[in-house]
Amino acid sequence: MKELIELIAKSLVDDPDNVQVSQLDGEQSSIIELKVAPEDIGKVIGKEGRTAQAIRVILGAAGMKLKKRFNFEIIEKK
Repeated sequence: MKELIELIAKSLVDDPDNVQVSQLDGEQSSIIELKVAPEDIGKVIGKEGRTAQAIRVILGAAGMKLKKRFNFEIIEKK
C-alpha cells in the first residue's frame, strides 16, 4: 500500500523528491501518512477534497481484499 500511495502522490505533485510516505501497522488497521511540500498540498487534496477522497476509496477497496482497514492522513512538511 505504501508504494501505491507514493506512486500516486509523486505523479500529482510538482516536487516528487519531496514526497514521503510512512505506514504504521496495527493488528487490524494501518495508518498511512503522506508528507508533501507546502506548495503541493493542494494538489494532493484536490478540489473539495476529491483527490484525497479518491485515494481513500482505493485504500478502502484494497483493504477489503486484504481484510485490513487503512486510514490515510496528509501531513504538510515544514
